[in-house]
Amino acid sequence: MIKTFKKLFYFPFAYYFRFFAKIRLSRWNPYIIVVTGSSGKTTLLHLLESQIGEKAKYTHKGNSAYGIPFDILNLKRNTLEPIEWIFLFFSTPCKILSKIPSQKIYVVEADCDRPNEGKFLATLLKPEVTLWTNSTRTHSMNFDPLVKNSKFETVEEAIAFEFGYFLEYSRKLCIVNGDSNLIEKQFGRTKSHIEKVSVKTLGDYEVLKDKTIFKIGPQTYEFNHLLPRKFFYAIAMSNVLFKKLNIKPDPTFKNFSLPSGRNSIFKGLKNTTIIDSSYNANLDSMTVILEMFDNITAEQKWIIAGDMLEQGESQRQEHEKLAEVISKIKSDKIILMGPRVSEYTYPRLQKLLDGRTKIEKFINPNEVLDYLKLNLKGRELLLFKGARFLEGVIEHLLLDKKDIEKLPRREKVWQKRRRKFGL
Repeated sequence: MIKTFKKLFYFPFAYYFRFFAKIRLSRWNPYIIVVTGSSGKTTLLHLLESQIGEKAKYTHKGNSAYGIPFDILNLKRNTLEPIEWIFLFFSTPCKILSKIPSQKIYVVEADCDRPNEGKFLATLLKPEVTLWTNSTRTHSMNFDPLVKNSKFETVEEAIAFEFGYFLEYSRKLCIVNGDSNLIEKQFGRTKSHIEKVSVKTLGDYEVLKDKTIFKIGPQTYEFNHLLPRKFFYAIAMSNVLFKKLNIKPDPTFKNFSLPSGRNSIFKGLKNTTIIDSSYNANLDSMTVILEMFDNITAEQKWIIAGDMLEQGESQRQEHEKLAEVISKIKSDKIILMGPRVSEYTYPRLQKLLDGRTKIEKFINPNEVLDYLKLNLKGRELLLFKGARFLEGVIEHLLLDKKDIEKLPRREKVWQKRRRKFGL
């Protein structure tokens, strides 16, 4: 009942905030840069921020039909509790006359979780520049009806079309992943100039325990972070944008930092090393992080993989594909957590590995935590990737409890939900 209510009133209610956000945005009138795509958006936004700095304002707290208007109106959600909506609703009209930001550039991370969200945001923002990282199966369950109604042949095409609104409403330049056929099919919708970046220009890629090295053309980039091979697109796309903005980038990217839950490295109990990539999970993001993990050398490597949510009618197929990916990764132990990976990934993975690697499966995160505390010997490298509150497991394995604040989902509503799972 609640889900049906939210679905029916999602956009009508969002238009209330959009109306006032549009007024304030017209008063401000910044140079708008949209960062969009199925994955890699937040990391790319952080990469841009490391170079553009205080010249721009960034949407760190929201990328949706609600989050972006809230950011424009300077509305804050602190607890994510329902009671907050009363204050947000009544304070919104007052925000249009508040002091506008001093920055002349507005870098906006924009997502398309559902049909019409791309159009909703693109027509509000009408960006000068759009950077489109990729288009893959994310929030697939929301696009299944479009395929059922024969509006699109596949969910992938439906998702790409929604992202395509940002190309359609871009006014000057579109910087895109030139290796994506799904993105290329949307080119006809824009009159803006299109700049394509291709992985063909990536000369070398190396990932160590605490750094990643990319060689693109004559330039070598070294980051003190763990980054997947596809991070190449973020580097290449940002370089095109910096040229457009007449910004001379610092090739060391020394001010770059990763957002929480995207390959953060922590020291764990028993001298373990934890890689926290627990923020999101779809097959594409799972694949690139697992492949990155495969390139790291360590004495003992454990994979802790959770469910992929919102896969809709394709959830069985996607979780069986995940088994194919995991089976190709060198690891000493695989721990699966969640009803979907237990039902679909586990049996497929057993057949593929045929006893070569120990596999454990659990439904809830507290079971995973208990298993790890009992079975970790020391010095293991642990990769956490997937949904179902893996960040709550990590929280109890950290050597330095101050690192808890660096984990994702710190708001009260998430704390309550984790407690329901015994964390």
